[in-house]
Amino acid sequence: MGTYLRYAALGDSATVGLGDPVPTGWRGWARLLAEALGQTYDISFCNTAVIGATSTVVVEQQLADAVAHRPDVASLIVGVNDVMRSGWDTERLRNDLMTCADALAGQGALLMTARFHDHSVMWPMPGWMKRSIQRRTADLNGIWDEVHATYGGLRLDLGAVSDLHERRFWAADRLHPSELGHRRMARAFGEQLVTYGLTFEPPSLEPAGGLPTTWRQDLAWMAGEGVPWMGRRARDLGPWVVRRAWARPSGEPSRESVA
Repeated sequence: MGTYLRYAALGDSATVGLGDPVPTGWRGWARLLAEALGQTYDISFCNTAVIGATSTVVVEQQLADAVAHRPDVASLIVGVNDVMRSGWDTERLRNDLMTCADALAGQGALLMTARFHDHSVMWPMPGWMKRSIQRRTADLNGIWDEVHATYGGLRLDLGAVSDLHERRFWAADRLHPSELGHRRMARAFGEQLVTYGLTFEPPSLEPAGGLPTTWRQDLAWMAGEGVPWMGRRARDLGPWVVRRAWARPSGEPSRESVA
């Protein structure tokens, strides 16, 4: 790659930067990585990610803009919102992710993707909900394995990070990274890019430029947003699990109920 570098980031709230507030809004791992690349390269950064995005939202609302950017590097990290909703459809998810990967790799972009950790361990939740999320996450990671095997690129296995569940890496909601979590992710991808052949200093793990939150702000957020969010997910998934159980022949085990 030359001195001019185009980077496109596609995804959901994690790529938007939720959990890493700065005076201008949200920053996050993708922007931290772009800023680090900008110390060496003439960087053109296009972040199409939106809060709450599913794989279908990425295909329908983000992919065209990302491809039009003609990226040299493209991060594609999405799927957690699909896991958490009753409209779960493994085949549609696979088609969406393969469509995105094919379009970006076909443009010549180096793909950056991720395998996800088990989000159910971050929140206390009913056993049926935990088992459903674990099974779906396994299916999601299987699709990402296929994407990586087909299109190559770089990827981060979040489930293999030994200290992933430490409180300091997470925002109050335990779903989005804290500033340190975002920095950890940005640095991990940065180190992989250096190994790939890019020349720059990966993002630092030292906090800088963010807006630290207090325990009172965290508590207020949990009361106003976090707990209601979990209630919505339970109401969304509950009827779906009941329908699956009702439609299943007597004695037949459900894939969604097996850890």
